[in-house]
Amino acid sequence: MKVGMVRHFKVKRGYPTEKWITPSEFDQWLKEYEASDVEETNVDLGGINWNTCYSSTVRRAEYTAGKIYRGDLIRTDDLREIPVYPFFKRNIKIPMILYPLCIRTAWFFNHKSQLERRTDVEMRVSKIVDRILEENQENALIVSHGGLMLFMRKELIKRGFKGPRLGRPENAKLYLFEKK
Repeated sequence: MKVGMVRHFKVKRGYPTEKWITPSEFDQWLKEYEASDVEETNVDLGGINWNTCYSSTVRRAEYTAGKIYRGDLIRTDDLREIPVYPFFKRNIKIPMILYPLCIRTAWFFNHKSQLERRTDVEMRVSKIVDRILEENQENALIVSHGGLMLFMRKELIKRGFKGPRLGRPENAKLYLFEKK
C-alpha cells in the first residue's frame, strides 16, 4: 500500500511586512492567511494511480486536492492544520519573527492559550490513519497542511510504513510512504 501526502498549494498572503506587531495584528494576519488565494502549480504525483484522495476541509487544501486528483474527494476536519492562537492578549508589539516560535513553544508545553493540545492532534491523526487504512487496500492520497503532515509521518512510520523525513514540508510536493 502507498500513502502519498501533499501540502496544499502555496498561499499568496505572505508574512506581515511590519517587523513589530501586536497580538491583534497577528490575529488579523492569520485571518488574511486563512482567506488567501493560492498559487497553483503542477504537482508530480509519481505516475501512481491514486485510488482515493482525502483532503482537509480548509479551502486551500480542498482547492489543491480538486486540481491534482480526478475523482471524488473525501473531505475531513481530521486533516485540518493545527490551530494557533496568540499566547498573550496584552496590546504590546513584539517582533513578528517571535510569534511562530512562542506559539509553537506554548503549544508544545500545553499552554492554556493553545486550545488544541498535542495529545488531541495525535489522537486526531491516529483516527484518520485508522480510517484510511480500513477503507483502502491500495493507494491513498492525502492533501493537508505542513504541521499536520509531520504528525501523519510519525503515525505512518509507527504503523510500518517507510518514507522520507519531512523537515518543513514543501507546498505542492508529493511525499510517498509505502508499506509492503
